[in-house]
Parts: sequence; C-alpha cells; structure tokens
Amino acid sequence: MIRSWRAATPPETVERRDSVIALVREGQAALVAAFEALDPAHPFAVREWDRPGGGGGSARVLDGGEVFERGGVNVSVVLGDDLPEEVRRQRELPRGLDFFATGISMVLHPRNPHVPAFHANYRYFEAGKMDDWWFGGGADLTPAYPVEADVRHFHGTLKAFCDRHDIANHAAWKSWCDQYFTVRHRNEMRGVGGIFYDDLHLEQEGGWEAAHALMADGIRTLHDAYLPIVERRRQDPWTERERWWQEIRRGRYAEFNLCYDRGTRFGLQTNGDIEAVLMSLPPMTRWETDAVPEAGTPEAAALRYYQPGDWA
Repeated sequence: MIRSWRAATPPETVERRDSVIALVREGQAALVAAFEALDPAHPFAVREWDRPGGGGGSARVLDGGEVFERGGVNVSVVLGDDLPEEVRRQRELPRGLDFFATGISMVLHPRNPHVPAFHANYRYFEAGKMDDWWFGGGADLTPAYPVEADVRHFHGTLKAFCDRHDIANHAAWKSWCDQYFTVRHRNEMRGVGGIFYDDLHLEQEGGWEAAHALMADGIRTLHDAYLPIVERRRQDPWTERERWWQEIRRGRYAEFNLCYDRGTRFGLQTNGDIEAVLMSLPPMTRWETDAVPEAGTPEAAALRYYQPGDWA
C-alpha cells in the first residue's frame, strides 16, 4: 500500500511517520468495532486502494445497515513529489515540494432521522522536509432534529478533551469549526458544529510529541462524544415527514462537502480512491424549491441550532 520510502528517509522521520500510521490504524479498528457492535448484522466491508504516485489506504464502508444507512472509516497514507496546489497555496509554500500525509476520516449517516450524522477527521502532513510538519483534526455533529441535551453532551465532551491539553484552545477551535462547516451560499451551518483545528505546528522542544498526544486523545474521545447519543436515539420512532426533513438536511450536507470541504478536494487532487473520497456523501438526499418548514413545527425549531451557539 505504501511506496518504499523508508530507505531514503532519516530514521527519526520514519519513526514519527510509523507512529502516526499506527495511531490511525488502531483508531480505525477500535471505532469500526464500536460501530459494528451497535448493528452486528451489518459489518463494515473492507476496501483497500492504491494511489498512483505513492501510497494508498484502507476504507471500511457500510451500506444499508439498520443503524447506519451509510458509514465509512477511512485511513490513508499518501506521498508524492509535488504538494497539491490547494495545500501549497494555503500554507504559502513553493512549488515542487514532496509531501507525506496520513490520517483517519469517518462519516456516519444513520437511518433514523433522530440519530445525528457524525463526522471526524484527524491528520498529519509533512512538506519538503521534516521541519515543515503540521497536525489537524476535529469532529462535528449534524442532527436533523437537534436535542439540546445531545448537543450539550457532544460539545461538553469535546471541551473536556481540549481542557486536558495545554496546547488546545477550545474557544478558538469551536469558533473555527462553526465558520468552516458553514454552507456559505445558504448562510447556515450544516449542523451544530464541534471543534476544528489545522496547521498545528509547535516550535518548542517536545512540540511534535504534544501534538501527537493531542491527536491520539482526540481519536479516543470520539467514542464518548458520539456513541452515547446513538444509543439514546436509535430506537426513537419516526415518520415519513421526519424522513423527508432528514433528506433535506442531507442535501445541505452534500452541498458543503462538494463545494467547500478541504478533505474532499485533497482526495480528488491527489488521485485518491474515488469511492473512499466520496464515502462522506449520504445515500439518499432531497432538494426541493423553497423547502422552508412552517412556523411552529419541529423542523422550524431545528433551524436555530444551525447558527453558532454556546453549547459547552
């Protein structure tokens, strides 16, 4: 799956890369096991892929489950001789730099409209030389029918995670998430937010280890942030009208991913496996002209959650 790069790479760099690769693979195995435990009759399928130019990945994908109508947990390890244009511009780097990137990305689209959709991503990049490295990550929740207790649980769990690390900044990362996961052409968030950070590079001694520890704890925290909400809502009864609203909100989700999501664009620009790149898209969506809910309905009540709020 991974092009042979170890022989020409300094031992310290090999050790660090292998450490992050092991971290995301372990996280994938643990999360898939936890998701499968909710619906044992529908296991995730394994999809291995190779990337032209170097690297590849392993996607664990589910279609047609009882709890998760569609889900995916993808691990990728990609490298090449020319850093993708969008990443280069974002960091104001010169052309022609080699790069290395690895990470874990997951999206869950539940069948029940009362169970929120969920997304998380943690990643590590190198560009040009070992000194130019950075970490990024975060998680966000997308309920069609937000319940305040669930929203507060999710945000509170992520704040507690940030509070465990001196290098984390919950207030800034929550605000960054609110801004990033906004469907700008509709002036609304795709969900209720979470945390998001990028370009995390620490100059001081031990900085790499601190950023790595943050990523490891962030992946572990996903269990506590999301799974209790699924357990509480998975048996809730639902109607065809609620299914209609879920598909309308899924349309907003698809709009964001195809128009604005950096991870989707990075996957397409680096010739990633198209099925793994687009695993984030929901299986069934809906677009209707002027799909504005009537005042006083649960759907109208949901709209206030799709603006930044203080939930922690």
